[in-house]
Amino acid sequence: MTAKLSRVLLTNDDGIDADGLAHLTTIARDVAEEVWIVAPERDQSGSSHSVSLHEPVRCRRLGDRHYAVSGTPSDCVLMATQHLMRDAPPAVVLSGINRGANVSDSVAYSGTLGAAMTALVMNVPAIALSQAFHSPEPVPWGTALRYAPALIRDLAGGPWGTDLCFNVNFPAIAPDAVSGRAVCRQGRGSIAGVRIEARMDTRDKPYYWFAFQHDYSGVTAADTDIEALRRNHIAISPLRLERNDETLEAALAERLGAERPA
Repeated sequence: MTAKLSRVLLTNDDGIDADGLAHLTTIARDVAEEVWIVAPERDQSGSSHSVSLHEPVRCRRLGDRHYAVSGTPSDCVLMATQHLMRDAPPAVVLSGINRGANVSDSVAYSGTLGAAMTALVMNVPAIALSQAFHSPEPVPWGTALRYAPALIRDLAGGPWGTDLCFNVNFPAIAPDAVSGRAVCRQGRGSIAGVRIEARMDTRDKPYYWFAFQHDYSGVTAADTDIEALRRNHIAISPLRLERNDETLEAALAERLGAERPA
């Protein structure tokens, strides 16, 4: 039997009361000796890596190793690793399970991935988990519940530094229909636009709602996360915090007459 992880930190961007976090708690108790939950008080979807620098952050204890934070997913990771768990940091941060896929362009905006990336800054390995679904159908949580425990064990048990995290997306199908696992890259080109809806408040002042408009039909490369989900695979993408384009560095230095230290 595979040894359990010593200690894991759970967070998310859907909020402390989200169904996905409750399911992740069930999974974490199967794979870890000690489970900590530090998650936002309310939905923080789309918050990416943002950190609350211009307002105080409040942390409310809900139970043993169970806290709600007034800020973003990244705030939660910082609060946990640098304060609540500073004497015994987590072996792994598990972020999710997000209600909906985090693939292609949405990865850049995802609070689920933002928490995982913030864990990397704090030198803690991280896995972001998301369950795809087709609205208005129910979210097939059973798929993540069946496959996440073994996958977390396999990812955490292999060679793994703190310079990358794993983005895991479970397909929007029943557990028995899953075809397998696919290691893939983040796709590009799924955001077709942004709908901005203008409204007026009770004092006749304007305010606006933003909503992304997605179109996945143009993302067809076989090695992308979207195509993996189309093939009913669990999509696993290793992502790094660094965003350097090493292939362009030499050409850019030559064109600009700039130095490029070896």
